[in-house]
Amino acid sequence: MDTLELLRINLLSPAVLAFALGIVATLVKSDLKIPDALYTTLSIYLLLSIGLKGGAALATTPFVEVWKPALATLALSVITPLLSYAVLRRLGRFDVVNAAAIAAHYGSVSAVTFIAATTFMQAAKQPVEGFLPTLVAILEVPAIVIALLIARRSLGGGSLAEAVREIFAGKSVLLLVGGSVMGFLTGPEGLKQVAAVFVDPFRGVLVLFLLELGMIAAKRLRDLRSVGGFLVGFGIVMPLIQGSLGVWLGSLAGMSVGGAMVLGTMAASASYIAAPAAVRIALPQANPSYYLTASLGITFPFNLTLGIPIYYAISRWLHGGS
Repeated sequence: MDTLELLRINLLSPAVLAFALGIVATLVKSDLKIPDALYTTLSIYLLLSIGLKGGAALATTPFVEVWKPALATLALSVITPLLSYAVLRRLGRFDVVNAAAIAAHYGSVSAVTFIAATTFMQAAKQPVEGFLPTLVAILEVPAIVIALLIARRSLGGGSLAEAVREIFAGKSVLLLVGGSVMGFLTGPEGLKQVAAVFVDPFRGVLVLFLLELGMIAAKRLRDLRSVGGFLVGFGIVMPLIQGSLGVWLGSLAGMSVGGAMVLGTMAASASYIAAPAAVRIALPQANPSYYLTASLGITFPFNLTLGIPIYYAISRWLHGGS
């Protein structure tokens, strides 16, 4: 299967088309709207489902297969926020607060992009490691903390402890970690008991969720003029750099073609659930137009449409075209 065919499969997948439909609905000012309560329910469902499946897979995975990918993920959680911060400060001339706020988003991970990557691998009939959801939890938190530490060291003030508490108590980390623990303790047999709810309907729920995200992303498009050309370029180039780094480290850690690709996609993604909540508390003076528009309005659609096939092509190339 060549790269163009993979791109076609990705662009014509129900999830991506639902995202595009959400954008169109907003641009034509449709009265389409997903109730806030349903949007919250869908996000809870997706995060808990990921955690359950990851924990169940981890329960049957030998430690010897996990520790190297986990170490590679920890390395990414340190490198990516530092790299983003340095680029934003030196090349983008952003101030400390906004550079740290954006770096927190690009060091962390988008759970929905992760889901889209694993769904793409299923469509490409490429197996991935079952413990990947555990790596999402590993990558989610440290990168945000590091970025906020950078800002605190430069500025002082702000409640880092409160921001860290917000990260761990936030629904994304709580559901991912909690679901992983539940899945690990109950194992595959426990997952089988709830498969009718948390496994089989997963892709359909994802389509609904991306429909809403498309509408949210379209609302950020009007902010592109205010964020400037540099941030638009940053939102496309930085994912390519961090995604390539993630694929490379995943390959070095012994991950499969699909697993290394998903890890690369995680590194390339930008958080828009946990990171905004933490930044809002620790760096209230940061401009949301910068970090939300970059992560949700630029990087997310780029990864969803073009980034994922590119990271897969890189992973196949690093694995010798397998």
